[in-house]
Amino acid sequence: MGENINFERADGKTISGYYAVPDAGDDAPGIVVLQEWWGLNDQIKGVADRFAKEGYRALVPDLYRGKVALDVAEAEHLMTRLDFGDAATQDISGALRHLKTGNTKVGVIGFCMGGILSILAAARTDDADVAIPWYGLPPEGSMEPGDIKIPLQGHYALKDEHFTPAQVDALEAKLKETGVNYEFYRYEADHGFGNETSERYNPEATKLAWQRSLDFLAKHIR
Repeated sequence: MGENINFERADGKTISGYYAVPDAGDDAPGIVVLQEWWGLNDQIKGVADRFAKEGYRALVPDLYRGKVALDVAEAEHLMTRLDFGDAATQDISGALRHLKTGNTKVGVIGFCMGGILSILAAARTDDADVAIPWYGLPPEGSMEPGDIKIPLQGHYALKDEHFTPAQVDALEAKLKETGVNYEFYRYEADHGFGNETSERYNPEATKLAWQRSLDFLAKHIR
């Protein structure tokens, strides 16, 4: 359904990405989809295709510049080398701007590493109209929660060893304290529960989180 395209980062440099377009074409709202630590693989392209079927123009920026991890060690290496600040304020900002045409609204959704970046983009840029992180939390001190001026919807796993419930609770307390328009959901599931290629995939939690995400997008950017 989609195709590879080139677009400009916020600083004018060129980056590539996977772009899926719905039947409604260029008039449809946009959603930037952010990868897990594996890279721009077939699974995350499938997420973009799914959004296109739901009526959104979906763009996945290639944050790893063509590299895709096939095992955990390689994924960790690629993620460790990624400049998160640059990715959020340049790559992702550029993707959001590419999708924003006329009065069209755009959102950003990310999974795991992409979840971290979706929150950073919400806090450190003015380009998104809504953000939806799935199991990802920015490191302490990497952003100010009060800088988030857009609606935020988070989806987190109660059995997550990478982003623990206590860490989620701590971020939620700061969001509440600073008056951010947010809603968080917790699921009786493991980290990465929404990836259908993972052994931790949880169909029930995924179905519910997807519906909540789609309802949130429909409310705020349709």
